[in-house]
Amino acid sequence: MTALPMAIRTTPQDTATPAPATRPADAHQVLERCRALVRPALAEAVGRLHPWVGEMAAYSFGWCEVGGTPAVASGGKGVRQALAVLGAEAAGAPGRSGVAAAVAVELVHTFSLLHDDIMDGDADRRRRPTVWKAYGTGPAVLAGDALFALAIETLAAQPGGAGAVRTLSGALGDLVRGQADDLLFAERPWTGPRRVRPDEYRTMAEHKTGALLGCAAALGAVLGGAAPETVTALDRAGRHLGIAFQIVDDVLGIWGDPRVTGKPVHGDLRERKKTFPVLVALGSPSGGRLAALLESGEEPDAAAALIEEAGGRSTALAEARRHIAAVETALAGVPLAARAAGELRSLLDFLVRRDV
Repeated sequence: MTALPMAIRTTPQDTATPAPATRPADAHQVLERCRALVRPALAEAVGRLHPWVGEMAAYSFGWCEVGGTPAVASGGKGVRQALAVLGAEAAGAPGRSGVAAAVAVELVHTFSLLHDDIMDGDADRRRRPTVWKAYGTGPAVLAGDALFALAIETLAAQPGGAGAVRTLSGALGDLVRGQADDLLFAERPWTGPRRVRPDEYRTMAEHKTGALLGCAAALGAVLGGAAPETVTALDRAGRHLGIAFQIVDDVLGIWGDPRVTGKPVHGDLRERKKTFPVLVALGSPSGGRLAALLESGEEPDAAAALIEEAGGRSTALAEARRHIAAVETALAGVPLAARAAGELRSLLDFLVRRDV
């Protein structure tokens, strides 16, 4: 596989004395540090829920099994909560601002996953039954609603909470628009005037994936009273990151190594997903032949080869690089604290540097 050359190296502008040269921050250590900071506050928030609803929330975070027996299961990497902590630190906001923002973002992210799993009919997440499979559809919807309400309550209780709630509400509006478009894309034809265009997909990805990442990066800065231009830059960086991350994920969904992705080879083609490389290839002269292969759901190897020949893979990687460059431009345009900005860059690089 060819490694995607996306490392973010530009030195940030800084108002503080530059720190001595050190080895680049390890993204895994950054994620672990942020999880350790946020976990007590997240557990305290979940503990305020109705016991049954709180159990479903704890199950979704990997803290317990059905029935409440303690468990140690993967609750995800905690990317969004790390972005919230690092965004606040980079903007010079107090530590409590980053933690409160991280709790709210993690609650909202989990709420969205509970509802997404129901809409998509997904029975498993992180090698466990999804909440709706484990507890039922109605209870899972209720748990998601409770997590959303708890996120709003968490922000509203903070100094400067009104602005933070507005920021989160705007991101959620975009997320809903992106999810709606994603669901509607599945019903549109592969070819013809109603086919999904790459620019429509780009907008969908910004809304569905990028909006919450942008909100995560900016929310702690909002709570900490950072300058509007800093908040805007962090939000913009997160949105571009979301698009890049989604497109890289699309490439991996066709050509990724199953040992790395945990997905079967050509899995997205077998599921007939309208991903970015596919949409690019459908606009080429061989689009009609590709559409026939995709419609049949057969010969995924042939479809993957045709997509690559039509430039779907190379165009997707170029598009991802363009958005990573936009991330760096956004971060370099405002003064950020050196150490936190360095950790933020290591995390962004980790999210998009995968074998594709």
